[in-house]
Amino acid sequence: MRPAHIALAVLVAAVWGVNFTVIEIGLDHFPPLLFSALRFLVAALPAVFLVGRPKVAWKWIVAVGLALGVAKFGLLFIGMDAGMPAGLSSLVLQIQAVFTALIAFAFLGERPTGLRVAGMAVALCGVGLAAVDEGTAGPLGAFALVITAAACWGVSNVLTRKASPPDPLNFMVWVSTVPVLPLLGLSLLTEGPSRDLDALRALDWQGAGVVVYVAWVTTVFGFGAWGWLLHRHPASTVAPFSLLVPVFGMSSAALFLGESVGPLRWASAALLVGGVALTSRTPRADRAARSALLSSPASAVSVPTDSAHRALDPTGKAAHR
Repeated sequence: MRPAHIALAVLVAAVWGVNFTVIEIGLDHFPPLLFSALRFLVAALPAVFLVGRPKVAWKWIVAVGLALGVAKFGLLFIGMDAGMPAGLSSLVLQIQAVFTALIAFAFLGERPTGLRVAGMAVALCGVGLAAVDEGTAGPLGAFALVITAAACWGVSNVLTRKASPPDPLNFMVWVSTVPVLPLLGLSLLTEGPSRDLDALRALDWQGAGVVVYVAWVTTVFGFGAWGWLLHRHPASTVAPFSLLVPVFGMSSAALFLGESVGPLRWASAALLVGGVALTSRTPRADRAARSALLSSPASAVSVPTDSAHRALDPTGKAAHR
């Protein structure tokens, strides 16, 4: 990955890490499913009228909207509302990198290199170390909900990679339209109309600010940038950067929510950063293949991929998405 792409991936991780603290604050204002529905409603409107028509098939928009918006975020918000602390949630959710790599290998044939596997192993050791430090702070059911949310995030990563949207911002805005009605319906059924109305009537500036952050910053910008990266690099290369999210998640939770961060937690953060550094390195063979591609006549065609074996079809012509 180019340095600018690495910097963007780290920025998205920071935005998503702080998001767990913001969610914790937001759950004091809204029931979890209503909160998630408002997130996507504000992310979609008025942006949906500004980004133009969808540029990928509706089947991909609906699939990612259900996997990411309804399943992943619905389960995450419920799990945190049920007792999972913000810092621990930001940590446990990163098991999605393993789900993503496994699903990408099974359905996209993206075989991670030995170096990237080693990097993921180091980073996951950091996740395990932090989990030991945290212990079972939240209820077991809430822990299981966040693990399931991580699996749904892995599914949405691979679906986004498969959809390969040419305009990630356009894609994310249209994806945000899908979860609104299902989440509102589930909220009315499980949380109740009176609880939802009470939350909306009590809306204040803090509650509104929380919704704006989770909608525009983490959803539109965060997932738009994430989709842009997935469009240009294998899912197994991009996904490990999400392992930086707990570094920012734990730090912001300690700063704003008073959650403790001990030596073991900082040691886990060091392992996470080291593991991500390993996974971000481009193997020598890929660098050579990229150089050969750029020096060939096919380089005149814009190819939004990172390696020659994915940029060329069996006939040797530049692949078009």
